[in-house]
This record gives sequence, structure tokens and C-alpha cells, in this order.
Amino acid sequence: MNQRSISLSSVDALRANLEQLTASASDASLSSGGRKKLEAQIKEAIDALTTLLAQIDPVAQPTSVFDPSNPKVVGRFVALAMVAQDRLPLSEIPKFYGSGIYAIYYNGRFREYQPISKTETPIYVGKASPSLSNARTPVEQGAKLCGRLSDHRKNIIKANSTIDIADFEFRSLVVQSGWETAAEDYLIHLFRPIWNSETNILYGLGKHGDSASTRANKRSPWDTLHPGRTWAAASIEDAKSAGQIEVELVKHFAVNPAYADLGSVIDSFISELRQI
Repeated sequence: MNQRSISLSSVDALRANLEQLTASASDASLSSGGRKKLEAQIKEAIDALTTLLAQIDPVAQPTSVFDPSNPKVVGRFVALAMVAQDRLPLSEIPKFYGSGIYAIYYNGRFREYQPISKTETPIYVGKASPSLSNARTPVEQGAKLCGRLSDHRKNIIKANSTIDIADFEFRSLVVQSGWETAAEDYLIHLFRPIWNSETNILYGLGKHGDSASTRANKRSPWDTLHPGRTWAAASIEDAKSAGQIEVELVKHFAVNPAYADLGSVIDSFISELRQI
């Protein structure tokens, strides 16, 4: 039996199995859980067949197609533009118009933050959306970026028993309305900042205080590690203990080492753009 007949025999067997699978998928007695499991298996089979087609094709296929219209691609380049800006002291935020994205950096001696201190990995990144969703100019967007940064500065100052506002810097970038979310998503993906809620370690910086009817809410990890906000002290218990937070930070930094300099950030950015 030659190679051609082996291949055709395999395809015939695959077709027969597909007919049997089609009958199973249309079975009205199939439970909800069973149907979901079958769907997952079918998707796995489709992925395997797609990979096989690429392998037997004598003409190579790119691993991805660069699409400048993709919001994720635009967000990546907007994020890179922010990284190109100068770092300024968070203690001296100028007043300026505009919405967009920002990153906060730590340069101090707080023990748990030493892996990222004085590096290019921010401790927190965020966005400030425009006052009007269709704002075309910084004036129409409002002074959103500087306002958001000022809020963070005030919260950090209140936690001066553990951290010093003089040890923080920021970068910011005024962005055309509508693109700030995609840029923020990429910054979180790239840096995995420990104060962002997405990393689920030290969330809580952006909280503005619980109302009198919700004082029973648990204290955020940020407030546990950095006490000072009066309303947070009223919470009856911590969402996480300080010890648990420290353990999670150690694990996080082991998996997500800091970017030592801008060169390493650019290298990482470029590596994600390569088509193999």
C-alpha cells in the first residue's frame, strides 16, 4: 500500500467518524453538560485539522496577519507612545487638558516592591476617559488625565506611614478619544502591574470609599498594606492578610520579572510583532 492510499484511507475513516459525530451532536437526548463537552472536543479537532493543513501545505503561512485597523494593534502602538514620554514626579502634577493613558512608577525602599523599584515596570497603569465620548480636542476631553493622577497622588499621600509620594513618578499620554481602553489593555498585558485589579493581588487604590450602608465591605489589599484612608479603617476585616499579599507578590515577581530598562520594553514589544 503506497503513501497515497494510506492518506485516502485515513480521510475515509475521518469522514465516517465525522458522520457519526454529526449524528451524536443532533441527538435531542444529549444533556447540556454533554453538549458543551462535545463542542469543546469538536473545536479541538478543528484546531488539529487546521494545523495539519498548514503542515502539509508546501507554501508557508504566517503565524499572524498584521492588521492596522485592529483596535488591539492600535492600542499596542498607543501604549508604546506613552512609554516614550518622560517620567515626571507624581508629587508635582501640572494641570493640563486631555484624556488618555498613564503609568505610575515606584522608586522607593518599601521591601515588598524592591523587584520593581527604579525599573521600567510600572506599579499601576490606567486610563482617563474623555468628558464627551466624541470629544475631538483636549479641551473637549477635559482635564481628565491630570485629575485622575491627582486622585492617586492624594491616596498615596494618605498612606505616608508606609510609602512616600516623593518615591513615585508617572508617564501620561493624551490620546484621541476612544483609543484609551485598548491602550490600557495592552499596558496591563505587557507589565502586569501589581496595583491593578487584573493581577488580583493589591487592588484597591482606585476605590473612593464605601457608603455608610456598606461599611461591612472587606478592606482592600491596598489598604491593608498601606493604611491611612479613614474610610478604609472602618471595614471590619481584610480581604487578604498582609502575609498572603506578600506571598502572592513573591510568586508574581518570579513569573513576571521587571523590565530593567526601556530597551527591554522595546524588545518585548517588537518580539510580539514578529511573524514566524
